[in-house]
Amino acid sequence: MCFVQIVVLAGGTGGARFLRGVRAAEPGAEITAVVNTGDDVTMHGLRICPDLDTVVYTLGGGIDEERGWGRAGESWTVKEELAAYGADPDWFGLGDRDLATHLIRTRMLDAGYPLSAVTAALADRWQPGVTVLPMSDQRVETHVVVDDPETGRPRAIHFQEWWVRHRAALDASAFVQVGVDAARPAPGVVEAFATADAVLVAPSNPVVSIGTILGVPGLREALLATPARIAGVSPIVGGAVVRGMADRCLPVLDIEVSAEGVGRHYGARSDGGLLDAWLVAPGDPADVAGVDVRQVPLLMSDPETTAALARAALDAAGV
Repeated sequence: MCFVQIVVLAGGTGGARFLRGVRAAEPGAEITAVVNTGDDVTMHGLRICPDLDTVVYTLGGGIDEERGWGRAGESWTVKEELAAYGADPDWFGLGDRDLATHLIRTRMLDAGYPLSAVTAALADRWQPGVTVLPMSDQRVETHVVVDDPETGRPRAIHFQEWWVRHRAALDASAFVQVGVDAARPAPGVVEAFATADAVLVAPSNPVVSIGTILGVPGLREALLATPARIAGVSPIVGGAVVRGMADRCLPVLDIEVSAEGVGRHYGARSDGGLLDAWLVAPGDPADVAGVDVRQVPLLMSDPETTAALARAALDAAGV
């Protein structure tokens, strides 16, 4: 089956690589990526959008493939100079090439351009081959409630501090999307769902990526109103995350760290949930009532396997 308009809900590295596979699997389609912005943060006076940048860099050929984030051929002179000044935060590094993106974004935002327009302008350089939309133009930031190591009392820290500084080692008791209640879907998001003939949920973090996207008021309703089938790809293989920290996030919401657990968390669209189809790795049990569960290889180890996974997801969305 050939598709004309495909929408993909995506977070950072896993979502970006999956999008690259979708683009290869269906080169004639119009693909729209609705990308999480809950990881966004302001550092050193600059607005940083990690997931948006990872998607654009990956699809535009500028990503550091080994790290899965940041620019290829990066240098770190500015980071070293900031450290020499003792500038905080010293745990978050901005590469020199990457810095240019944040400078332009911040200048455009300060001039009054919405994030969706800024993202389109930045993507114009990279020509990603898909339309990249932030989930919302409004500012949303994920914070993590942890026990302060010094006082033992609960406090909220930005997701980036929890993940980058502490490597998710601090036990979380809650994830709070600050600002999400006042957010609304970015221009083009609702329209993309309405005209899609396939909607795919990338193998991104179900809590802080996909969950944050779905938390934008009106977005979930627009998604579920799509005439297309919705097929999701499990980020859990063999009871473990492929990359990232989903295994530290899922238990906070009492979700089992398994393909079945995440599938049941998303739920069947026919029963008020999200999914029509759910792709899991061979050998992973996943009894999700009301959902078409299919076992296919999920590891995106090279362009061919990634395109094959995307093709399988599209096939599941096409039945």
